[in-house]
Amino acid sequence: MPERSAPPSPGADLPPPPVLTPVPLPLPGGTLPGDGTAITEGICGWVDAAPLRGLVARFGGDWPAGDLAGVLAGLDDFSARHWDFRGGRERPEAREPALDPATAAQVLAAATTLGLVRPQAPARADYAHLVVLGGLAHACLRRVAYAAHLLRAGTEVRGEVAVLGSYRPLSGPERSALADAGVTGCDTEVDALDAAVRLAFGVTAPDEEDGLDAGHPHHSWSSRTYRPAGPPPVRVLAAPSSEPERRRAHTADTQRFWAGHARLTAGDPVLLVTAAIYVPFQHCDALRTLAVPYGCGIDTVGVDPALPDLARLPEPTLTPGRYLQEIRSAIRSMRALHATLTREA
Repeated sequence: MPERSAPPSPGADLPPPPVLTPVPLPLPGGTLPGDGTAITEGICGWVDAAPLRGLVARFGGDWPAGDLAGVLAGLDDFSARHWDFRGGRERPEAREPALDPATAAQVLAAATTLGLVRPQAPARADYAHLVVLGGLAHACLRRVAYAAHLLRAGTEVRGEVAVLGSYRPLSGPERSALADAGVTGCDTEVDALDAAVRLAFGVTAPDEEDGLDAGHPHHSWSSRTYRPAGPPPVRVLAAPSSEPERRRAHTADTQRFWAGHARLTAGDPVLLVTAAIYVPFQHCDALRTLAVPYGCGIDTVGVDPALPDLARLPEPTLTPGRYLQEIRSAIRSMRALHATLTREA
C-alpha cells in the first residue's frame, strides 16, 4: 500500500480497529540482566503489539520488514512522516492534526494500551532513589507534588529524591500557569522545580548549594539540597548540555549528570516520576542512560491527576496529536535503547 501524507477518511476501505485490552502493555524490563535479553524482549512485545500495527495501517503504511533493528528504523521513518507535529520545535508549539473521529478514537485506544494514558502505581514499596523529571512549568508543579504524595503514602526512599531540570527559559504561558498556581519569580525550568519543592515539601532554603556559572546556561549547572523534617533529602539539579554548542540539556543529559552525583551502584532500584503520556519514552531513555551503564533497576510512573492534592494545579489538554507525537518519541527511544544494547553485547 503506498504511503499517504494524511490519515484515511472515516469511509476508507480499512479493517475495523483491533479490540484493545484496557490493561497497558508491560514496558521493557527495568533491570539489566547482564546481556539485555529481557529488555530486548520487552521492546519486541511493545513494538509488535496490535495497537501500533493498527495505527500504522490506519495512516496508510505497511509494516516494516526485517529484524527488530529494521522494524524500529522503519517505524522511526514512518512516524517522522506522519506523527511528527513538532518539526524541531518545543512540544507546546506542535501543531494539532485534523483527524476524523474514527481515527482520533483509534489513536486514544492505542495510546491507552501502549501505556500513555492511565497512571500506574509504583511496582515496589521501597527504592534507592526517587527521580522527578522536569518539564513545562505546570508539569514541574504536578510531578514534584506527586513525588511528595508517594512519600506520604508510604513509598520508602533510602537515598534521595532528585528533581532534575535545566536552565531552559520559561515561556509566557508557563509563567501564567505558575502565577495561576500562586508561584512567581521563576525564570527557568529549574526555578519552577525549586519553587515546586519548597511548596510540596514545606522547605524554605537549601541546606547545601553547589554549581558552576559558566556564563552560558548550556554550560552551567547547579545543585540545591533540601532536608525536610523527615528523610529523604531532596536535591534540585540543573544539568549542563552534553552538546552545548547545539542545544540545551535534555532528559538524558540530566539523568547522566545526576547519576554521577548520586554514585549509582548495580542493583539500585530507581523510581522515575513523569507524566503518563511520556512514560514509555522516558522509561526507555532511563534504561539506556542509567540501567545499561550502571546496572540499576528502573520503574517509571506517571502522575495520577485524580489525586486531591493535585486538583488545584493546572493540567494541559491531551489531544490525539499529542499522543501520536509521544508514540513516535517512544519508538525513537526504543530504537536508541536497542542500538545501545547491540553495541554492549
